[in-house]
Amino acid sequence: MNFSLKIARIRGIDVFVHWTFLLLLGWIVISNMREGRDLSESLMSVWFVLALFGCVLLHELGHSLTAMRYGIGTKNIILLPIGGVANIEKMPDKPGQELAVALAGPAVNLVIAGVLFLILQLTGGIPQSAEDLDGQITGNNFLFNLLVVNVVLAIFNMIPAFPMDGGRVLRALLAMRYDRAKATNIAAKIGQVLAIAFVFAGFFYNFWWIFIGLFIFLGAGAEANFETTRSVLGNYKVRDVLMRQFTVFHSFETLDKAIAALLDGQEKEFLVEQDNEIIGILTRDEIIRGLREQGQGAAIGRIAHKNFFPLRPDMPLEEAYARMTQANAAICPVFENGQLLGVLNMENITEVVMLANAGLSKKNLSNFKQQPV
Repeated sequence: MNFSLKIARIRGIDVFVHWTFLLLLGWIVISNMREGRDLSESLMSVWFVLALFGCVLLHELGHSLTAMRYGIGTKNIILLPIGGVANIEKMPDKPGQELAVALAGPAVNLVIAGVLFLILQLTGGIPQSAEDLDGQITGNNFLFNLLVVNVVLAIFNMIPAFPMDGGRVLRALLAMRYDRAKATNIAAKIGQVLAIAFVFAGFFYNFWWIFIGLFIFLGAGAEANFETTRSVLGNYKVRDVLMRQFTVFHSFETLDKAIAALLDGQEKEFLVEQDNEIIGILTRDEIIRGLREQGQGAAIGRIAHKNFFPLRPDMPLEEAYARMTQANAAICPVFENGQLLGVLNMENITEVVMLANAGLSKKNLSNFKQQPV
């Protein structure tokens, strides 16, 4: 993963820290020392941030390990200065399972807060005066502040709006009564109303609420669009929409031929073969990069990327879309019994969704696909 350092592997899940996290730690030390605190006091704040992000990691593991119970994997977890992200392959389709996965993260934070509360009760470590809560992290208030932050994390993540956990909880509860697409749209609209309220309140109380509102508004819209796409694609298989007219280059052909094809038509991605076998994919970005780095006389086989996967014509289009999205694949070859039938690209999938939303039925789409061009 670009610009990230792998720090652990837990239950088969790689954990990464983004390099900007180091900038956060450096900024904390510098800010503390500018305020007159010595190095030991500054390092106490660093330890607190590390402990906080340990709790964030446990939060994300809560989601990931619960998803694993339902046969859903997690590609990785990445820790950023603004929080953590668990790249779960997908959310479960069954409402009860999605509810469990969504609640697992905040539940972890509440468990951590409960354990810290018991420790503080047993040790008498609960702060007794306002001086211990002046914002500076010390040995006396370290655990109490960590307890408070975990409670805040649980509450914040339960805001009933995408992409927060609360949005998924709301969707899961609605999906027990409505179909998933309708449940998502209702949850997204509720989230966007809350987002507007955050933005409005931010002008009067806290400017950061504006950014939170924008984050929620955009996240809710993205989730609604993604689910609408999924619901449409669920009616199709790869065979229904694959393209049978496409260009294949041989690996020894030069880049100038790919440039000519790019300029002369609508195709932006191409297959590359060698000895009658598909060995790679050539995209517009790779053509431009290859031209810049190696010149137009370079062999296409040296520029094409080999990281691709084939699709089957009987594969559900929803599954193919999910795989291509996760792999950031612009185009995939489609094989049946070892024979190349055609290709599927993301632009073609987008067009199918647009036509279906405009009222074109699956039957009519098949009729158009069968007409000669």
